[in-house]
Amino acid sequence: QVQLRDSGGGLVQTGGSLRLSCAASGRTPSSRAMGWFRQAPGKEREFVAAITWSGGQTVYADSVKGRFTISRDNAKNTGYLQMNSLVPEDTAVYYCAAGYTIGTISQGYWGQGTQVTVSS
Repeated sequence: QVQLRDSGGGLVQTGGSLRLSCAASGRTPSSRAMGWFRQAPGKEREFVAAITWSGGQTVYADSVKGRFTISRDNAKNTGYLQMNSLVPEDTAVYYCAAGYTIGTISQGYWGQGTQVTVSS
């Protein structure tokens, strides 16, 4: 079992920045790929970004490329999502997830979610 606790959400103005954190605990969390998803009101959950366990490969949704950066610190069992140049369309509940591979993250473990609100 892997437990994930995501945090760092909040209210920010358009153009602002936030850094989300995902603290992992339990069975070998550092050996898992990690990722972030988001769900806006009335919409389905969508993929945002993912990173392999080594940090050597990252993947981003087109909507966040160039603005968001995913990273991880395996010594701290923590993943991060640095979000810059935020726009109102980024408003959503953000969830971190962990799985054996980038492709299976959504089938693994999930955090409880953290709210990000971007005001215009």
